[in-house]
Amino acid sequence: MPKFKLVSKYDPIDDQKNAIENLCKGLDDGAAYQVLLGVTGSGKTFTIANVIEKLQRPTLIISHNKTLAGQLYQEFRDFFPENAVSYFVSYYDYYQPEAYIPSTDTYIEKDSDINELIDKLRLSSTNNLLTRKDTIVVSSVSCIYNLGSPSEYGKFTMAVSVGMKTTREQIIERLIDIQYERGDFGFHRGTFRIRGNIIDIYPAYQDEAVRIILNNDTIASIELFNPISGTLSTNSYQPTSKFVLYPSKHYIADVSKNEDVINNIMNDMGDRVKYFEKRGKLLEAQRIKQKVIYDMSMVKELGYVKGIENYSRYFDGRNPGDAPYTLLDYFSYPYNKDWLVIVDESHMTFPQIRGMYNGDQSRKQTLIDYGFRLPAAIDNRPLKFEEFLRRIPNFIATSATPSEWELSMAKEAAKSLRQKAKSNGGVVEQLVRPTGIIDPKIVIKPVDTQVSDVISEIVKEKDLKRRTLVTTLTKKTAEDLTEYLKEKGLAVAYIHSDVDTLERTDILDDLRLGKYDCIIGVNLLREGLDLPEVSLVAILDADKEGFLRSEVSLVQTMGRAARHVDGRVILYADKLTNSIKNAMYEVERRRKSQLNYNKRHNIIPRSIEKPIREKIIIKQEDTDIEKLYLSEKLNLNSLEKFEKEDLTPLLNRMNTIGMSYELLERNSPQFAFLV
Repeated sequence: MPKFKLVSKYDPIDDQKNAIENLCKGLDDGAAYQVLLGVTGSGKTFTIANVIEKLQRPTLIISHNKTLAGQLYQEFRDFFPENAVSYFVSYYDYYQPEAYIPSTDTYIEKDSDINELIDKLRLSSTNNLLTRKDTIVVSSVSCIYNLGSPSEYGKFTMAVSVGMKTTREQIIERLIDIQYERGDFGFHRGTFRIRGNIIDIYPAYQDEAVRIILNNDTIASIELFNPISGTLSTNSYQPTSKFVLYPSKHYIADVSKNEDVINNIMNDMGDRVKYFEKRGKLLEAQRIKQKVIYDMSMVKELGYVKGIENYSRYFDGRNPGDAPYTLLDYFSYPYNKDWLVIVDESHMTFPQIRGMYNGDQSRKQTLIDYGFRLPAAIDNRPLKFEEFLRRIPNFIATSATPSEWELSMAKEAAKSLRQKAKSNGGVVEQLVRPTGIIDPKIVIKPVDTQVSDVISEIVKEKDLKRRTLVTTLTKKTAEDLTEYLKEKGLAVAYIHSDVDTLERTDILDDLRLGKYDCIIGVNLLREGLDLPEVSLVAILDADKEGFLRSEVSLVQTMGRAARHVDGRVILYADKLTNSIKNAMYEVERRRKSQLNYNKRHNIIPRSIEKPIREKIIIKQEDTDIEKLYLSEKLNLNSLEKFEKEDLTPLLNRMNTIGMSYELLERNSPQFAFLV
């Protein structure tokens, strides 16, 4: 069984060593909850990576948005290149949930656009958890949503081995059972194709396809190959003796149980029809009857129906009100309590987990009340916060600004430990940065001249080839200010919740590459963003007390300048609010600690260096591969995601700039077929 092996050119500094030791000791002593209070840029991710390596436990890392989850996924993938690092977020590029608006008698059918690559990464996550212990899953709050039973998912496998007696028809039947579709003319993830006694299967959760060759109703050989080029995979030139194929979907109905389950569903439908008819709601009675009869006919015929998750309570064997199976169960099913939970930027992530349940319930209840769904649909839901806490064996909350709830949970958990482990009270501080950078200086300036002043400050930073972040109070202000600054000749973009997730990542990359001098945002330029080129953070209307100008928000936003050796912060305020005072006090406390550490160890501060990584997900409209490659947003390894025809313009361009096909082959052997 592979072990976690951390790969890094850096060693932990004293502050990190202390944090690693205390966190590991706390977990070994049974601490259920701990907090890693680490300033921005102190290497919290590296500290956690060391904890994972020392404890050798499967790990779930939860982030509060896709952008940060993607950043963490890339970082942990770099730290653990030999281990299974997975990415689990919502796979919808677009999602319109099923809903009914009684006031206008409007039914909105569920509509979605699934990102196939994210779907593959989700399936890869669960497959890794069920097959290997050296697994890290970086997730958004999608991890608390209904996913189906891991034990049922594990039953729907197809195990094949060389020498196994079976027929072509038996393999095809099993492939259909586990939701693979025949695709002789369109071979893609989740499909199989047949050519004589050769069956090619493209697993939904990996990049390699599988070829099964039969001879006289016996499996003669099993090979892994590149589904684009058709060449054998580099690690499979030796024949593979066995292979286990997992389902192409998380929700699958067990055909052996279908009859009983369908009978239960039909009985509940009958009760619901009577309920509506008794109250004179004949339209609702007809709706639910028609809906359920259609859905069950599809399940009988295909073993699957769109929206099958709304019947998951029946297929899972759960009682009304029981919590759904989620990604957490894919950890506890094979590993019981021997796994770790890391809650990144916990002051944001915990409230998000807490709020998911209530928002889901009101919409579902309306659908049930008006006959669009059976009452069991209410149990296709995210976990309640209390259910989430009961299902995790522990957590390490990492944040520069942990909430009072997190701190109190950690301190309470520490009380039950042995005295030596109690010393930090469950809260481990990491205030020093490996680069020696101290928290940025804070300057207060008046509000009435904030726009003209911020323009002059952006120009100063631009002349020094540095970048600026500006935060406003509203999306409209961010957009208007962006347009105004563009008119002044500055290269500016805005980021807020209306900007597509993948586009946000592009904008941030372009800021780092120098395409933009400044980015203007509202609440997204806070936690976790690694932007070492940013030397100035300007906070407009800083004295408007509220959520966006709270102590936590101010400290987090100011932290974006803490990755640059000359980082500074400007607060535009006419009065010092309590939040400003508290934030400035906390920053000054940290500065003193950092200055003392640097003095004791003769450290000269230097800016953080961070590479711009390749994209995890490439949007469909990103078809200009040449432009992406030449702008360094793709590397050679990324090109395997594209078809040969799409690569032709890039290959031609490579020739014109003196880059040969042979160089491509040498750097990326999987493209030998192009040469």
